[in-house]
Amino acid sequence: MKRILFSITILILLTLNAQAVNQKYVIQISTDDIRTQKIVLNNAVNLQKYYGIDNVDIEIVAYGPGLSILTQSNKNSDRIESMIMNNITFSACHNTMKAIKRKKGKFPTLVEGINIVTSGVVRIGNLQQQGYSYIRP
Repeated sequence: MKRILFSITILILLTLNAQAVNQKYVIQISTDDIRTQKIVLNNAVNLQKYYGIDNVDIEIVAYGPGLSILTQSNKNSDRIESMIMNNITFSACHNTMKAIKRKKGKFPTLVEGINIVTSGVVRIGNLQQQGYSYIRP
């Protein structure tokens, strides 16, 4: 009986310790598909609900056609602003922004609070090297 109680206690402590460690996730969005973009946003919210807002770092990195999710004209712009206020980081690829400027004559107008990184792909790789788990819906 003592062994069972000891084993259960150890299991509980290991579970609590695993949850106490700050989790880190990077989520890629590289498509302008509205359904996939919604899944990305839902994934981030679900991670925060599971771990707790103070126990998880989440960064969504947008590049290529996926950059559209971060523009003010995107139907999710209000939701993104709310997510930024709830400690979810959004990063926009500057390489993609420059390509849009060459094509359309101006940079896209992003939601306020978006980080701009030199390269979305490089940012994802750097975050993975820092221990972030990679998610691509």
